Amino acid sequence: MAGIQVPRNFRLLEELEKGEKGIGDGTVSYGMDDSDDMLMRNWTGTIIGPANSVHDGRIYTLKLFCDLSYPERPPQVRFHSRINMNCVLNDGRIDVGRFPTLGNWRREYTMETVLTELRREMVSPANKKLPQPPENTNF
Repeated sequence: MAGIQVPRNFRLLEELEKGEKGIGDGTVSYGMDDSDDMLMRNWTGTIIGPANSVHDGRIYTLKLFCDLSYPERPPQVRFHSRINMNCVLNDGRIDVGRFPTLGNWRREYTMETVLTELRREMVSPANKKLPQPPENTNF
């Protein structure tokens, strides 16, 4: 059975089920934007800002787009909520050159991996104390 790859739609259904059930520590969540999207391309993610950082108590919303090459290629990820982080461009997109999870994508990574790693990046020394835009502002 080694080397068998789960087809894209089955993989996304597994991720959807996990995201809907809230499996994990509850600091990140994700789900489909439109249940009628048969190709399961458009997703919304949420990250609760880590304690003891400038993000403490904030809730960040992101958009994830899984084109037909997912999971062979990473999703496109963009913050909807305004945030100041070294790996986030001025329009909210993630700079794959500054965010290794997307830049060095592996098939076994998931949308949860991306959200969890972005949350971890929020408390990195480079981002932990950066001044943030006012809460509830969007790109």
